[in-house]
Amino acid sequence: MTSCVNTTAGPGESGEWQRALRAQFPILTGHPDLAYLDSAATAQKPQAVLDAVQTYLTTTNANAGRGTYPWANRTTSLVEETRDRVRRFLRDPDPERSAVHFTSGTTEGLRTIARDWLPGFLVDGDEIVVPVADHQANIEPWLETQRQLARQGTHVRVLPMPYQQASGDYDHTVLARLAGPRTRFVAVTHVHHVYGGDMNIPRIREAVGPDAVICLDAAQSIGHLPVSLAGLDVDFVAFSGHKALALPGSGAVWARQARGPRFVPGGWSGTPHTVGIVSLAAALDWLEAAGTDRIERWTVALASRLTDGLRHLDAYEILGCQTSLAADSPVQRRQGIVTFRHREIGSGDLGFILFSHGFMVRCDQHCQGSAGESSESVRVSLHVYSTVEEIDRLLSVLATLG
Repeated sequence: MTSCVNTTAGPGESGEWQRALRAQFPILTGHPDLAYLDSAATAQKPQAVLDAVQTYLTTTNANAGRGTYPWANRTTSLVEETRDRVRRFLRDPDPERSAVHFTSGTTEGLRTIARDWLPGFLVDGDEIVVPVADHQANIEPWLETQRQLARQGTHVRVLPMPYQQASGDYDHTVLARLAGPRTRFVAVTHVHHVYGGDMNIPRIREAVGPDAVICLDAAQSIGHLPVSLAGLDVDFVAFSGHKALALPGSGAVWARQARGPRFVPGGWSGTPHTVGIVSLAAALDWLEAAGTDRIERWTVALASRLTDGLRHLDAYEILGCQTSLAADSPVQRRQGIVTFRHREIGSGDLGFILFSHGFMVRCDQHCQGSAGESSESVRVSLHVYSTVEEIDRLLSVLATLG
């Protein structure tokens, strides 16, 4: 039984709203002949984020928490205000208890949890669940912790996350049978970076019970759809700023601080990436004003338009949930990511062909874990600045190759 749910909306109904937002991205208006379809790798930046960075660097730039002069004080305030901004953006149900720590992105955030928190939480005989077909950033840190603990004489069992082979979704039924009282920690992904599926985190909580700690890789959801921690009973959320319209090298870990010890990153923190933090605050402001619910409807509709078109081209294989490909399908949980292969043309070659027509897409194995796809594929990933015209033109080019 598939877990796909229909969330499709027609792109035409928001055309004027979307065009006004797209016009705020200088790199796109400056290159009208190119179609940027690689937002799952990094998102483009609106003028408001660029302006916030410029203003900060030309009026306030200083180190945070290390000086008493006005620029330093203002920088310190900006950093602390952004912690609260992250909490509000995530709809934190208990902001007085939670913690927000800034990182260089999702990978560092997950690694910090694995290095500085998880070893003190686990004891000999415990189990952890690892999503072995997700991004390697959400696999390798947990395996490294297991190896580190083993060297210290603490043996932790790794349970590979079960998947539904046909859809790429987690298999919640099998997980419920695998998980037991020694299953202490579960690593999950919110939106899969290859299949584009919402991985249905509430059902993960149902499967593993109320006591296990759940760590959420939200790299492909923050900034792309509404994320409310009030409705997600998870303990950690890690995300990257650069995928959410902020600068590269920015990101955050949110910790609920309700199960297990408090999360305190180890070591001396050094100088924070203050300009990245400023850009993150500006990006979250922009996203909230634009409306993440409307952004989700737009990108899901475009993804549905693309998958529906590909479904009618026999030369292509679409990865992920095969019951959610049609625009009028009653089951649709695919977010703004569509990954596919040509049955005869290699994905790398197809990427070069598409760029010759002005399309920028990703063509490789997408950093997927060893249990994921073994062959390269083409990934189209969308954001609010992506257009109907780009999707239709892409389908037209793909049709000539099949």
